[in-house]
Amino acid sequence: MIRIPPPVIGLLGAAVMWTLAKYLPLWQISLPRQSTIALLIAIAGVGIDLTALWSFRKARTTINPMTPEKSSAVVSEGLYRYSRNPMYVGQLILLVAFAVYLGALSAWVVPPIFVWVITVCQIIPEERVLEQLFGQPYIDYKKSVRRWL
Repeated sequence: MIRIPPPVIGLLGAAVMWTLAKYLPLWQISLPRQSTIALLIAIAGVGIDLTALWSFRKARTTINPMTPEKSSAVVSEGLYRYSRNPMYVGQLILLVAFAVYLGALSAWVVPPIFVWVITVCQIIPEERVLEQLFGQPYIDYKKSVRRWL
């Protein structure tokens, strides 16, 4: 299986959203201060991503999602108490912000597809590796914290 880095998957998703909004907008949604709302949502997504990255740096473990076998710790503090994958949640929130900004109903098909692709192609393989690396402590963590939210 060809693995694509999650940020690239997010960027591809954003490109598809833009294309759908431009060429197949279906129903256009216009809200007061739509751009401001989108910006605030995007700031939340970036904040979640940066906070999650900081937790990995603090634990001195790899942030590279393509090499989970190089992980040196199970990060379970900060946002990782609420989600096993806050970096992917942050990316999802960025896609939601972009959908709000675009204002086209057709753009909203991409965020759920992003969740499915990241879950199947990235998270499940990562979890297998982390179970092998950390055993019962990681299994216990999985039981106590949701995959997404």
